[in-house]
Amino acid sequence: MGTGVEKSVAVKRESATHRSGRHFLQIPGPTNVPDRVLRAMGRPTIDHRGSEFAALTGQIIEGLRAVFNGRGTILIYPGSANGGWEAALVNTLSPGDKVLMFDQGFFASGWRAVARRFGLEVDFVAGDWRRRIDLDLLESTLSEDGEHAYKAVMVVHNETSTGVTSSIADVRTAIDSAHHPALLMVDAVSSLGSIEYRHDEWGVDVTVAGSQKGLMLPPGLCFNAVSKKALAASQTARLPKSYWDWAAMLPSNETGFFPYTPSINLLFGLRETLFLFHEEGLDRVYARHARLGEATRRAVEAWGLENYCSCSEAYSNTVTAVLMPEGADADELRSAVLKRFDMSLGTGLGKLKGKVFRIGHLGDLNELMLAGTLCGIEMGLVAAGVPHTSGGVLAALDFLVQTGDAKSI
Repeated sequence: MGTGVEKSVAVKRESATHRSGRHFLQIPGPTNVPDRVLRAMGRPTIDHRGSEFAALTGQIIEGLRAVFNGRGTILIYPGSANGGWEAALVNTLSPGDKVLMFDQGFFASGWRAVARRFGLEVDFVAGDWRRRIDLDLLESTLSEDGEHAYKAVMVVHNETSTGVTSSIADVRTAIDSAHHPALLMVDAVSSLGSIEYRHDEWGVDVTVAGSQKGLMLPPGLCFNAVSKKALAASQTARLPKSYWDWAAMLPSNETGFFPYTPSINLLFGLRETLFLFHEEGLDRVYARHARLGEATRRAVEAWGLENYCSCSEAYSNTVTAVLMPEGADADELRSAVLKRFDMSLGTGLGKLKGKVFRIGHLGDLNELMLAGTLCGIEMGLVAAGVPHTSGGVLAALDFLVQTGDAKSI
């Protein structure tokens, strides 16, 4: 006999009205996942201890080396990019170590918070969120560190919250000019696969990346590309670690395996992304992003609105943060665009909440998709009563027609 008490769990679909067409996901990550990648992830799961899986891992790591432009160690973890931040720190540093960071935006602040939780001493240099890192200040700060107290310099390549891209090559030059041995760690989460990145050439010791932006996958994978210098530092690093321990990953990766169950179906999708990169050609991928980014910026200018990034050499080719006119609320605009046109735009983060909206123009994106995005924004500006000048869409289209092909940029 039963207990007389029976319980059931029912998952009910929330009532909703069907909307025709596809939702426009124009945030700067997660990005749209290509249909081919979705289909690849739908394959039956395979044995992660078998030879087929080892071959899959080998293909992926070799393909990622081309994207990172690095011939060294690449580690893949099931986890978000925040896990990649943590892995970079715990494998190279020890309690009380001093690191140098710059206040570049919301995500630089997030990485600082992780470092502080591990007991690292973080010198967080105040900065202008609208501009690149102050390279002269970086060089002078390191030059004054005669005892080499700084063990690492940590920077964000493409700050997703602000739409500002810093030059990692110039950061490396500043470190070298100061003759400082600090490790260089770079967050390339919103640049890898969309903006050219050169891990080896720029002398980066640890590059952190994630799956959900330029790599055109759902969230769930993070990466560390690691130099020989960083591997050497890992031999004496004393921060606590378990899941993120490079020492556990390295011998497994050499044979194509993982020390625990990996995200097998996401790896199927990652391999398909790498196939797509190979078919389009990475140079054309970067040129396409540059072209669509410029078209977006021309639309913003024609609307009479302001790009939050205040220096043209630092404009991001993956995300544009748009500063709202005085008295206008960015979240009200985003709400109007979502309600009226079924399109998601990025919110302002941290101190930019309500002050900017962000247009993601990265990943699986072409001219018509961007045109639809800009049309939705222009109509949304009208619907939300935001002061602006019409003609942004036309300015972007004129540029796209004139340039004709990504090769011309």
